[in-house]
Amino acid sequence: MASTTDLSTATIKQVDQVVDARWIIPIEPADVVLENHSLIIQGDRILDLLPTAEAVTRYVGKRHFRLTEHVLMPGLVNLHTHAAMSLLRGYADDMPLMRWLQERIWPAESRNVSADFVRDGTQLACWEMLRGGVTCFNDMYFFPQAAAEAALAAGMRAALGITVFEFPSAYGSGAEDYLVKGLAIREALLDEPLLSFCLAPHAPYTVADSSFERVALLADQLDLPVHIHLHETQEEIADSLKAHGVRPLERLRRLGLLGPGLIAVHAVHLDTNEIGLLATHGCHVAHCPTSNMKLASGIAPVGALLQHGVGVGLGSDGAASNNRLDVFQEMRQAALLAKVTSQDAASLPAHQALRMATLEGARALGLAEQIGSLESGKAADLLAVRLDEWDLQPCYCPASHLVYTVGREQVSHVWVAGMLRIDDRIPVDLDIQVLLLNTKMWQNTLLNQN
Repeated sequence: MASTTDLSTATIKQVDQVVDARWIIPIEPADVVLENHSLIIQGDRILDLLPTAEAVTRYVGKRHFRLTEHVLMPGLVNLHTHAAMSLLRGYADDMPLMRWLQERIWPAESRNVSADFVRDGTQLACWEMLRGGVTCFNDMYFFPQAAAEAALAAGMRAALGITVFEFPSAYGSGAEDYLVKGLAIREALLDEPLLSFCLAPHAPYTVADSSFERVALLADQLDLPVHIHLHETQEEIADSLKAHGVRPLERLRRLGLLGPGLIAVHAVHLDTNEIGLLATHGCHVAHCPTSNMKLASGIAPVGALLQHGVGVGLGSDGAASNNRLDVFQEMRQAALLAKVTSQDAASLPAHQALRMATLEGARALGLAEQIGSLESGKAADLLAVRLDEWDLQPCYCPASHLVYTVGREQVSHVWVAGMLRIDDRIPVDLDIQVLLLNTKMWQNTLLNQN
């Protein structure tokens, strides 16, 4: 048999990157683990996925990664975060949601939030997420232009929220002003392939009916997802009953907001009828287990949601209420909480948790044709996790290891649209000292205000 070097150039195709891995979990098809396979990257796309023994006879890479003790999988999708709030990590701990917001977070934001705050905080968040294998995040915050600049500088994929509140801030004077500014930013950035947008009314208790009706109209006209905190606490539901005579989800239904574009964040307190309503309308849920626990909001009925066919993705929430932007942590917490609440150890198995952290998040954002699984033609958003460290042994099932054993510290390589962003655990093109200096400056500013 001829060796690779003997084969004619007509037989072997030169490509940008070849990634050999001990295991590959493509997510689609489901529940599959491929051994000794190679992923072929050309430009920003996946060209092929095939056994390594075949890859060496068909492709030669300008760059070749031999990840002999690693698992390769799609990049993680953080379906809900407030990236700039990384600068408020640990600023207001051990408080329930409304006290946390009213006594600490909203006052701090009113004093400090600006384009610079959002740019610096989002930069910190992007690199934390990239280091942990997150290649796409769904953001909800002020000054989305500044967030876009930070995400693009990091080479990261982002779905940016066109945030809507009734009350004024340094960013806008009210709901209509937020919408006008957000839509203008979307129009200016339509040609950025790493960016997409969501309409992001903050919550039922901060947005009026008239603004929700405007959001529903825009979502339909522009085919945009609607990203909203919903049924997070019992207090939210009680206040809605008092103010509107119905629970928040029913209020949104009456206003025309339920549909495949709705991303209901938290969705902790749902009755059986409401779970059925989400399923009937094809809505999605962003499950944020760590934040829900830390703020004592409760445990979302993920098992029941999945049984009814509701698409569930995973989010970290912001670092002010988590305090990590760590989707590996969210996978583990989600799987364990589902088991303990259902008293069924088979509830939410490892492969399903991996799917929630990847393809389900992509589907919720309308990006499933682009990201979320390792398939030919999709964007080359992927990560590698090293499994050969002594304290991880033995490894019988790499899917199980990813959910129950490893942490983000085992992520070795991360690509976004074919561009290497983490190389053997080292961020690519990041001046860490500048990042730390900016973060320290904001920390000192906040400390001096207390």
